[in-house]
Amino acid sequence: MIDLDELDRKLLFALAKDATQSAGALGRRFGLSQPATWRRIKRLQDAGIIKGHRLRLDAEALGFGVTVFLGVKLARKGHISLDDFERAVSAIPEVQTVEHVLGLYDYRLRVVARDLPDFERVLRRRIMTLPGAGDVEANVLLSEERLPGPLGVSLGD
Repeated sequence: MIDLDELDRKLLFALAKDATQSAGALGRRFGLSQPATWRRIKRLQDAGIIKGHRLRLDAEALGFGVTVFLGVKLARKGHISLDDFERAVSAIPEVQTVEHVLGLYDYRLRVVARDLPDFERVLRRRIMTLPGAGDVEANVLLSEERLPGPLGVSLGD
């Protein structure tokens, strides 16, 4: 782990808000040259603090109006391999994230669908037929806000 100074924290917070900002623009904003800013960003990447850049798509604008969080408990009969379940569920295009969790359920999935009948089709024909799929609990997303995230709050502390 590397020590982060105040400029590193400011850069991380700025990039977390908008990763498309150039090193030159960030440098001007924080009083650094473009090469110095780029070196800091590269150091943060090399240290594994910055793991990559993601493109966030608007699912609703793409025709996917329903997002459902599924808790999935694996059936104990046959002792299915976690790797087999993860590989099979990851191949379903409507499944956006697969998280192995501790608690009542073994996995938490984020699933998008065009509408509720489409979600029911995905659930019945794809998810419930997976090897080892047992009990499921569905929570339909009503609204979502994008907050700065836990690091945005704690970086200044």
